[in-house]
Amino acid sequence: MAKDTEKLIRQLSLISYLMAERRPVTALEIRRDVEGYSGMNEDAFARRFYADRSELESLGIHLTVDKPIDGVAEQENYSLRPENFHLSAIAFTDEELASLQFALTLLDGEFAYAEPLRLALQQISWGRPSPLHAPEQRGLALGITGSAGGHDLSQRLAKIETAIFRQKTITFDYYTMERDDLGARKVDPYHLLFRGGQFYVLGRSHERDALRVFRLSRIRGKVAYATKAEHDFKRPKDFDPREYANRADWQYGDTIGTAEVWISDRIAWLVERHYGRFGSFAPAQDGVLFSTSYASARQLASWALSLGEHARVEGPAELVDVVAERVARLAELHESEPLLAAAVASTPADEADIAPVEGNGRREAAIRPERFARLVTLASILIEAGRAGERLREEGVCERLQISGAELREDVNVLNVVNFGGGSYVLYAEVGDDGWIEVDPEPYSDNFARPARLLPVEAKALVAAIDLIGEHLPEGALTSAREKIVAALGADPMEQGLQIASASGDDSVIARVVSEAIVARHLVRLEYYKANEDEFSERTVEPYALINGREGWYVACFDPAKDDVRHFRLDRIKTAEVLKRAFKPRPEVDPAADVEGWPRTGEVEASRTARVWISPERARWAREERTVAQELEDGALVVELSYAGEDWLVREVLKEAGDAAVLEPPAAREAVRRAVARLQVAARA
Repeated sequence: MAKDTEKLIRQLSLISYLMAERRPVTALEIRRDVEGYSGMNEDAFARRFYADRSELESLGIHLTVDKPIDGVAEQENYSLRPENFHLSAIAFTDEELASLQFALTLLDGEFAYAEPLRLALQQISWGRPSPLHAPEQRGLALGITGSAGGHDLSQRLAKIETAIFRQKTITFDYYTMERDDLGARKVDPYHLLFRGGQFYVLGRSHERDALRVFRLSRIRGKVAYATKAEHDFKRPKDFDPREYANRADWQYGDTIGTAEVWISDRIAWLVERHYGRFGSFAPAQDGVLFSTSYASARQLASWALSLGEHARVEGPAELVDVVAERVARLAELHESEPLLAAAVASTPADEADIAPVEGNGRREAAIRPERFARLVTLASILIEAGRAGERLREEGVCERLQISGAELREDVNVLNVVNFGGGSYVLYAEVGDDGWIEVDPEPYSDNFARPARLLPVEAKALVAAIDLIGEHLPEGALTSAREKIVAALGADPMEQGLQIASASGDDSVIARVVSEAIVARHLVRLEYYKANEDEFSERTVEPYALINGREGWYVACFDPAKDDVRHFRLDRIKTAEVLKRAFKPRPEVDPAADVEGWPRTGEVEASRTARVWISPERARWAREERTVAQELEDGALVVELSYAGEDWLVREVLKEAGDAAVLEPPAAREAVRRAVARLQVAARA
């Protein structure tokens, strides 16, 4: 029998024994009566029992230890209080449970934590209809699902997740974009962050003796443990992961100053909604003054330039100079034909190193729950069926637990030998050749007939799923469900290893209004800012669903005026009003039809393609994000950008802050030149 299987039998038997005895017991009694310990000598028992206790405590299952006055370890008494193993009852409403069930339906098979999420939902919904059979809803679709994105990235994520849990130092090779350097790293991993479709690990870099953020897709090769020790470090008590989840792009790194950016009245509401948490606002002539700390002058300049003439950097002086230099460079690049270096034969980027942002299929569920959790859940399923005198279909149980038939049979064999002493077994079940599971109708133990407490990875998966969807579920009640779950757990799992950064824009108020219209099937009137054309429009539309994507949340609507489906970004909706007039859903409208396209990839269908030069300094980033058409001898690139409107293309080029220039078509090149001229006039005003 494998050592891991022996360990699981010992641990489950220990739990059952302690809870069945209902009194403190000595180490001698445990060694004598608990399956797996009886054949050990004193030293071996002491080591194994200490290791088992430590591992159970890491899973949140704490044994009570009564120490004798004289401190003799052999005379310690041990017990397990029911509340330290069983999950506290959570009084979910039908609406809350339905919301949680739908969350699993949306994420199943793609979410990196999908498998522990399944187990968690079965535990918290015990005695209710299975969460695997959620009612069909069509009010929400997900383009960004928290997928690990490919086999290599999934393996790295799983290893790092375990390292955080076990407090193990890890080593890996890392490609640093800023320095264009591949080097070895040794890191104490503290926390995972999911932001903008990517996973990051936050931890102490041994090379710098400082906290650093590493993007998982830039890790090369395998992640390994640095030592064979049980634990290597303790996370600092003052570490706060929320600080890193709530940073703007220009705030990653060591702060070098505070920028002051004038924002025009026309878009002040949009900037406050989108970026308000990254700084403060004060009244200014014809607008507001946005003050924000920054660690990267280039990133701050990139953001300000993307807003065109509606934003102007006013301080500090050195930052003003940086922006002026970059605008001058943009003007120079578009005034006359650029002299390009000769093209060289290019080879595609190594696809194994660049994982897709999102994927689909069960292979993307990177994090597998502890087998301990699976066995406890399976025990509850079998005991419930035995007491009801019901047989279970093998494939049905495999589906619920996402395991193979061979794994199920192995798990049943393990549970059949778990006992609580004296030859009294927890349960007995058989998987027949006909695919039916027969369970003893009179199980001996009540200990596994109630849901067990959520293990750390299960709790983390459950709350991460809620945070990924947020307040965007029509007819949903995820916020109140989250509050009840955290209260039952006694702590917020997001503080223990994984943070889901909120999507761009504070759109919760707009989301609630739009959700109300979706549920009621009523028309909604939107006041919408079209950033591409820099104009406001009023639309009366039929809302069908909320969809998330790389740039934020959208509402998918049918626009009668356009006689077509349109998507409106929630953070660009200035006001929304639910009208009294109802509409009949159009059967031909599929609001989720586009989820596999632009919400995940960021690329929209377009009729035109621009060729854009990228400087050698920014070529590394472009290779990661763009379609490369040519490599040039000086290290620069020519990339292809598909675009539907010139205004979008202009904004993308301005974001590159002097490191990009449109080569063709001529009309797009001229559009950028005019936009740069407007920036120069605004700067002199």
